Amino acid sequence: MTTHDQPIRPLSTAPPTDVDVAIVGAGLMGSAAAWAATRRGRSVALLERFAVGHDHGSSHGSARIVRRAYADPLYVRLTGRAMELWRELEQDADARLLRITGGVDHGPGGEPGAVAAALAACGVAHETLPAAEAERRWPGLRFEGQVVHQPDAGTVDAAAAVTAFVHLAGRRGADVRAGTPVDRIVVEGEDRARIETAAGPLTARRVVVAAGAWTAGLLGELLPLPPLTVTQEQIFHFPRREAASADWPVVIHDGELSVYSLAGGRDGGPGNGRKIAEHHAGRATTADTRDGLVDPAARARIVDYVRRWLPGLEPEPFNEATCLYTSTPNEDFLLDRVGPLVVCSPCSGHGAKFAPLIGELAADLADDRPAPDRRFTLAAHRAFRG
Repeated sequence: MTTHDQPIRPLSTAPPTDVDVAIVGAGLMGSAAAWAATRRGRSVALLERFAVGHDHGSSHGSARIVRRAYADPLYVRLTGRAMELWRELEQDADARLLRITGGVDHGPGGEPGAVAAALAACGVAHETLPAAEAERRWPGLRFEGQVVHQPDAGTVDAAAAVTAFVHLAGRRGADVRAGTPVDRIVVEGEDRARIETAAGPLTARRVVVAAGAWTAGLLGELLPLPPLTVTQEQIFHFPRREAASADWPVVIHDGELSVYSLAGGRDGGPGNGRKIAEHHAGRATTADTRDGLVDPAARARIVDYVRRWLPGLEPEPFNEATCLYTSTPNEDFLLDRVGPLVVCSPCSGHGAKFAPLIGELAADLADDRPAPDRRFTLAAHRAFRG
């Protein structure tokens, strides 16, 4: 990332005690909300319990998937605006964050026909290929059934994006408070809430809670949240047999296992190693009790998967890590406002690609605009639960 002349503004000896928007959580979503709100001239405080860029949650690492391909037209449409905002962030930060490689979906569980239909309905460029043609196009990868190729897909450097969001918000006046856990949020009226921390209280007209796996602990007694399931997922990096080979596309494969793979970015090392993981296969945990240990059974499943479906890789991982998913029962986002509280969760599992858009939508809610779609409201999540 390019070094800027104006660093993040450090916490002053007399930080503000009242702001327009206080944001709890400086991961991808919270930091994006800070960027969006400060671009509108709002006074912002961004509170993070750990260091900015920490690896305890869901926003670390050098590669997350960006793509347009969904079987749901709502999400296809949202990806379009998200990609526009990623480009705006790159320009604002003078940094390259995206790596466009194209993306493919295949496997019977992923409904590639429905994905192609949704892309067509939204006017998004794509093509369908038989498995044999896809294997000729991308040697080293194997496919099954119909393959949907979408060229506007690739990866985003998540850690660098957090740095960019926070830097730019700080440059526009946000008060960035790392190492500041929130003990409690107290609603004081329709347009006022108080955040209590060990460093003292802070009041705000709107409080955006973008705390990922910590959300239920902060808001569970204040809002009628749906069940938020936290799981510890594991990811693995595998070396390519031919390190200088051209980029492979992002791959979503929903077959016997639900697996995604992508270029690993900086974490993939100089040999362009591949990041591979199962989707929603981790064990249940909490933000404060996760152990960070990779499940040997998960490692064995992914090694077997690589041997079968990714012959262009050496089938021994050289790097592995864990992260947290926080999920609603139907995997829809939760973006809504009640009084002074804006809930911006959960987005793990498939939300990273939408980060700048989710930040913009959270800023909209803080500005008293309606929820972006009824499906994302608290009421819709309650209705889904029956």
